[in-house]
Amino acid sequence: MGWMTNEEGLDKCRANYVPLSPLSHLQRAAHVFPDVLAVSYGDHRVTYAQYHTRCTRLASALAAMGVASGQVVATLLPNVPAQAEAHFGVPACGAVLNTINTRLDVDTVAYILDHGEAKVALVDSQFIDLAEAACATLDTPPLIVEVPDDSAGYPATGRHIIYDDLLAKGDPAYPWIMPQDEWESLALNYTSGTTGRPKGVVYHHRGAYLMTMGTVVSWRMVMRPVFMQIVPLFHCNGWNHTWMMPLLGGTLVCCRDITAAAIYNAIADEGVTHFGGAPIVLNMMVNASEAERRSFDHLVEVFTAGAPPAPATLSKIEALGFNVTQVYGLTETYGHVTECLWSAEWDALQGADRAAVKARQGVPMPMMEDITVLDTDMAQVAKDGATQGEIMIRGNAVMKGYYKNPQATKEAFEGGYFHSGDLAVQHPNGYMQIADRAKDIIISGGENISSVEVEGVLMGHPDVNLAAVVAKPDEKWGEVPCAFVELKPGLQGDEAKMIAFARQTLAGFKAPKKVVFQELPKTSTGKIQKFELRKLAATL
Repeated sequence: MGWMTNEEGLDKCRANYVPLSPLSHLQRAAHVFPDVLAVSYGDHRVTYAQYHTRCTRLASALAAMGVASGQVVATLLPNVPAQAEAHFGVPACGAVLNTINTRLDVDTVAYILDHGEAKVALVDSQFIDLAEAACATLDTPPLIVEVPDDSAGYPATGRHIIYDDLLAKGDPAYPWIMPQDEWESLALNYTSGTTGRPKGVVYHHRGAYLMTMGTVVSWRMVMRPVFMQIVPLFHCNGWNHTWMMPLLGGTLVCCRDITAAAIYNAIADEGVTHFGGAPIVLNMMVNASEAERRSFDHLVEVFTAGAPPAPATLSKIEALGFNVTQVYGLTETYGHVTECLWSAEWDALQGADRAAVKARQGVPMPMMEDITVLDTDMAQVAKDGATQGEIMIRGNAVMKGYYKNPQATKEAFEGGYFHSGDLAVQHPNGYMQIADRAKDIIISGGENISSVEVEGVLMGHPDVNLAAVVAKPDEKWGEVPCAFVELKPGLQGDEAKMIAFARQTLAGFKAPKKVVFQELPKTSTGKIQKFELRKLAATL
């Protein structure tokens, strides 16, 4: 027998095995980069030593409030320092972080707070009314901690405990509760479901740790990057970038209000080297006025996801000093898991040809095991750039599953892969390119909108016979919902009133921006032909 078959004495122990967790990055950074600028937001500038202390105080204070390991702490916050601190402080007391989309309506926020059973909610003063209205409908609402932002014009209401007062009560020497098992839950993120009710996606510590490692490689990052947090931290925890920054001794520049001026100022004044954002952000940068623009002398690396940027946008923004890389992922995969890795053979491509290649969703990032396009029998499709299949994903950066929804989890993992629901083709070199969205999800300004949810609301109007909602290309938002409505016989439609009706129920970004009244095209079996409507919407 070979020596490798004799495993006696070769056991895991505290010296040679530590469960992977992104919390380790900040623990290390506090010692390695104590005086390096960690977080910047206006006058708020803290070093890694101070950042670690603030997160420690938060963990201690939450524990003192009775938050136990495995319980949920929610946030309703824009990209402000408290949201970054929650990413470390909440799990440091053993709790699970649930960052809630601030653009949602009262009913959906109430559903998420109830379904996740949040014990505490950290809420920005701008969204206090939303949080209070949601909590008013719950039997056991979370305790609200208010996070005012005087510099942005959102002072404290005086109705709740203030975040900084909470931190002051925390113990700076509180010992962090690190995971005993890297499979322990780290975060709970709600995604738009095709039924309209969001599903709770559960992340584990291992997946987030490996996301931070893989992103460094893919983005060719070096020490001390200056990263601007534009992607909302309620979207896949900002693609895990806030957990990554301490790994590199990087500076996190918080961006509350995403404007061209704010981004250009941060690049010029703070030396921002990296940011992620939806194509709408790229359009904003390209279309900025002379007054908003600032000159800078370094290349800025940009990850963009969602609907691919238009060729004209891509060529214009690259000329301004940005290198754009298309990435792809879902809430269920902690954010980006594929990248359009650039090849030297494409260097000579220009204009539309260059944009066409850059728009591909690409190849798996290093932390993933296998991402490919399979047919309905789970067999590899022909890599001919024409045969469609579904993007299937395997790897450590795939969710544990859907919270309290074993049936949906089982369906999502059928056949040993996560089923993305996105239809794609694969090119001869293996690069994937999305052809359509199997679930008819509309991506507007980086937000996912379920067409089924919007259709359901429109169908509730007494005059409506049938409704179909598709994505309409939009220069600013990438895509917006466009509704085609078939009215009951003899009735006349009013576009403004129909949109107003939808907005009574839906968050503003989900409401249709265009309503067309007509008979809907159908197959012989009565199924609405959405592909016809998409073609029509593109001409409107």
